[in-house]
Amino acid sequence: MMKLLVPVDDSGNSLQALRHVLAEYRRNPAIDIHLLNVQPPFSANVRRWIDRKTIDEAHVEASQQALQPSRLMLDEFRVPYSVHLAVGPKAESIAGFARELRCDHIVIGTGRRNSLMRAIAGSVTNELLELTTVPVTAVAGESPSVWERYGIPLGVGSGLAWLLVTAFE
Repeated sequence: MMKLLVPVDDSGNSLQALRHVLAEYRRNPAIDIHLLNVQPPFSANVRRWIDRKTIDEAHVEASQQALQPSRLMLDEFRVPYSVHLAVGPKAESIAGFARELRCDHIVIGTGRRNSLMRAIAGSVTNELLELTTVPVTAVAGESPSVWERYGIPLGVGSGLAWLLVTAFE
């Protein structure tokens, strides 16, 4: 039986990855699906003033909310799956869970962003590819907005041009 890890957040991109997994499941129902939601840790300042139980409950609640659309989709098609929660850096947590669960494959939804945006904002998919030895399928998610496609790079380019002009004055 093939064991698949599907990182899930509250974006449409992870639902695209799940649709890909469902198509695979229809062809081969001998797939063991594991959904993983990774929550960012709270800062040291927050952890100093809020007790561990409250923080854990907040992580579980946020994780359940993020997993709900994926779980509804799998339940609708009566596909068996397991659910996991991690707290930490996304790519590291995904790679660690894939290792721990001895997954055969990771299927991750990824946003369609231009290279400048990937360089500035970073990419969980790119970082995951660097950290894991498990094969990864990146499923293209939603198209970037017009602002992401043209506005942000234009704004960054304008900002750099302004810095150059003021530096030479």
